[in-house]
Amino acid sequence: MKSTIEILKRATDGHRVTCEEGLALFQDASLTDLGVAADEFCRRIHPTMIRTYVVDRNINYTNVCVSGCQFCAFYREPGAPDAYVLSEEEIFNKIEEAIGLGATQILMQGGLHPELAIDYHEKMIRSIKERFQVHLHSFSPPEVVHIARISGLTVEQTLRRLRDAGLDSLPGGGAEILAQGIRRRVSPRKCTSDEWIDVMRAAHHLDMPTTATMMFGYGETYSDRIEHLSRIRDLQDETGGFTAFIPWTFQPENTAIGGMGVGGYEYLRTLAICRLFLDNVRNIQASWVTQGAKVGQVALFFGANDLGGTMIEENVVAAAGANFRMTEDEIRLTIAEAGYIPCRRDTYYNLLEEPGRL
Repeated sequence: MKSTIEILKRATDGHRVTCEEGLALFQDASLTDLGVAADEFCRRIHPTMIRTYVVDRNINYTNVCVSGCQFCAFYREPGAPDAYVLSEEEIFNKIEEAIGLGATQILMQGGLHPELAIDYHEKMIRSIKERFQVHLHSFSPPEVVHIARISGLTVEQTLRRLRDAGLDSLPGGGAEILAQGIRRRVSPRKCTSDEWIDVMRAAHHLDMPTTATMMFGYGETYSDRIEHLSRIRDLQDETGGFTAFIPWTFQPENTAIGGMGVGGYEYLRTLAICRLFLDNVRNIQASWVTQGAKVGQVALFFGANDLGGTMIEENVVAAAGANFRMTEDEIRLTIAEAGYIPCRRDTYYNLLEEPGRL
């Protein structure tokens, strides 16, 4: 077996990291060595000094969910006193406010509501598109699977109808760890790993781009993380439909799992390995929403080329105890203070402004 230094050297020279090598990096590589290699890898893909972000809002249209995932502090069971479904007017007001703040992307996500079938979602999408010129990056794979089941449709039929109603792209939420052992323990009623992959494959075949995520730090093994990354990389080899990958850490407060979670050290190590392993995914987002602005800034030297969204509103992670917030000005300053040029982008990573100078 090669040493971790040899593995990192080969990775920065353009050789694909194998699953065995990736596991060795998790087990033995130092934080410093990982950071240097991931930064070099990132600079080869993104050689300019530009680092990007998107102005967006995450609207959680309902907190009612039948999944009951142990890592989630946001969901409520049907009939709970604080369960809700937002009205059209409430959704429109949130979107109007977001656009007023420069938002180009709306991330609509909700719980797996037992009564909100395909007709509800089509009507929601159409009503938004009739009123606003905004990109709808909405409905994660678990939502798509759930909508399909309660509507008597296939996943492909569901995605076609959502797309035809005006859905532009899918977020990568609900992946957690795509290893069925850990998934069965913490979210047994959510879509399986295979179903998550199948939704993304179907979306890509319909020319709907998607992102991918990985939530880690809630009892999975390093082998589980490598299995997750391998499944993402394999599908990207097949379809090329992932625009970005976003690893983020489990937030334990108010969840059934509880515990301490993981901090910046483990986050940065994992981020760097993700950058090196996912050689076919162009963009890696830093998760300042779970780690804070300072770790997000450091992440720009550990393989991340993007600070994600301004997240004008975020409820799911906040319910589990992460209350980090940044305005657009603060995000731009965070990027600039790291020595990079901040630049606003759209969902497809096209730049929306002429890059300035530092």
